[in-house]
Formats: sequence, C-alpha cells, structure tokens
Amino acid sequence: MKKNVVVIGYGGQGAWHADHALKSDVVALRGVYDIKEERNELAASRGIRAYSSLDEICSDPEAEICVVATPNDVHEEIVVRLLRSGHNVICEKPVALSVESFDRMAAAARESGKLFTVHQNRRWDVDFMAIREIVQSGRIGEPINIESRIHGSRGIPSDWRCHKQYGGGMILDWGVHLIDQILQIVPQKITKIYCETTHITTDEVDDGFKLLLTFENGVRALVEVGTYNFLPLPRFYLQAKKGTALITDWRQNARVAYCKAWHESDVLPVQTAAGITKTMAPRDSITLDEYDWTRPTSDVHDFYRNLVAAIDGKAEPIVTLPEVRRVLRVMEEAFNSAASGAAIPVSV
Repeated sequence: MKKNVVVIGYGGQGAWHADHALKSDVVALRGVYDIKEERNELAASRGIRAYSSLDEICSDPEAEICVVATPNDVHEEIVVRLLRSGHNVICEKPVALSVESFDRMAAAARESGKLFTVHQNRRWDVDFMAIREIVQSGRIGEPINIESRIHGSRGIPSDWRCHKQYGGGMILDWGVHLIDQILQIVPQKITKIYCETTHITTDEVDDGFKLLLTFENGVRALVEVGTYNFLPLPRFYLQAKKGTALITDWRQNARVAYCKAWHESDVLPVQTAAGITKTMAPRDSITLDEYDWTRPTSDVHDFYRNLVAAIDGKAEPIVTLPEVRRVLRVMEEAFNSAASGAAIPVSV
C-alpha cells in the first residue's frame, strides 16, 4: 500500500514533489500547504487537497510522510514540529543554515523515533553518476584532481534566494549539491578548505564561488558555481593516474582518455604559434585510447522507493544524517575561509 505524502511549501520545488508523488508507485499525494493562499488555491484548482494550516497537518494521522519545501530559514522550526507530532520528514536542502541548527533537528528525530532525511536529489544526475562510475571502476586509476562546475548567466533568481536572511546565495543553493556529490566520489577526510566568493550581481549574498578541497589521500577537488558566465567551462574534469575524463555539459556523455603506454618510441616536436614543443605534443592511438562512457540510467523515483523501504525497516536511507551534517560542515568552513581570505585546516 502506498504511503501518504503531504508537501509543505507549494512553490517550485514543492510542486515538483507533488507532481512526482502523483506519478509514484510507492507514495500517494494526500495534500499540500503553503502560507500563500494563492498557492493553496492553485493546488485546489488542480484537484489537490489544500490544508488550512500546519496545525492541521500535524494533527493528521494519515500524513505519513511530510516534505518541507519552504525557504531555508524556516526549515528547523517546521521539521522539529512535524517530527514531534509523529511524522516522517523529508527536508529540502540545505536542511539548515548551520550545523548547530541541524543538530537540533537530528535530536528531534532521535527522540521521536521517526525517519528524517534530506532530499539530495542531484545524486541522481547522470553526469555525476558517470564520473562516480568512472572513478569506482578503476579504469583510469585513482583520482588526482576533480573539477565540478555549474555555470549560468542569469544571476540569482529574484526571490528569497537573493536574500541572506532566508539562506540565499550560491554556496547554499548549488554548493550543497556539488559538495555532496564530491563527497560521494571521494569519501576520505578533508584536511584543508579554501573558498573565494563573487558578488558580481549582488552584494547581499554570494552569486558564485570557487571552493578548493584537499583530502588526506592527496586528492584535490575544485567546486565552482558561477551565475555570470556566458561561455561555461566543463561540467566535470577528472584527472586520474592512468587517464582523464571530461563532461563538457550535463546533457553530454563523458569522454574518457586512457593512457595505455607512457612513452612513444619517438615523439616528434610540434609547431606552435611561436615555437616548437615536445612536451605538449599530442598523443596517438599507440599510447592513448579515447572513448565515450556509457550514459548511466537514472530514476528519481528511487529516492521515494528507498525512503518507503527505510520507513518499513527494509533498507537504510540513501541520504544519511551524518552525510548531511558533513556537507553542512564543509559549507560553514567555506564561508569562514571566504570571510578570512585564507585556507582553513580542517578535519571533516
């Protein structure tokens, strides 16, 4: 039997959850609630039950799973209240504006005995899945450097995301996704964090950033988000000990180059604009194999399938609270580094 889902916050992401619940094989949409009456009216016009208040949801025993899709600054009060009223809770990300706030939410989950998780939906992005598969396959050896970027050219949306008090800015918006992805690829401890933020279109919050993570095994990861880039850099660039992988755009396949032999018998110099070079001479098929990586298959409904199995005690949640807390720690230290202008030694 399907489990009933109620969505709190019927904006862009809340409507996404509602639409997917209507198509799900494991959950059913019981209703939605938003503090803006016009959104409740919109839901009702679509044949969706609109709750009159959060109190009504908290007192509804048939609301088995509650999704919190509100602005970031009110996540804690809503999540804690729902957990204490006996509901399982999914929260949109970032789950909290600080580790301290998240710890209070996690404590409420432990006390209630209810499942609490975070919707890290971009673990189902096929570009991320491809890079993770390439690393885990070992085909081109251990990673040395990973670069992950999202570039756009339209600035920050002119809603709550551009205001600091609501938890706006790109570190909290896209950073939470890209950091989570990197930590799924490289699970080792982070020993150093350096971050620079940009304020091209707004002074109130960061409209972009560059975050450099150094891991204890020597791997380095660059996470970059920009909202004023009219010619974007590649989505992923992976350097490994036996080759390289590249994804130019999230819609494209990963391109892999495997170095099957280091030295050629005779490397001929190549002519550049103002001289010759052997160092930068291109490789040929004798020493290099190039191929496309098969595009992974992805089904975003797997998040809810796993959640229902976890509630029934048949599986562990895909997104765990320690993983969520670690991402928050990284973001906090990124803000600290950007404020100080220096790299920060950490153990995260």
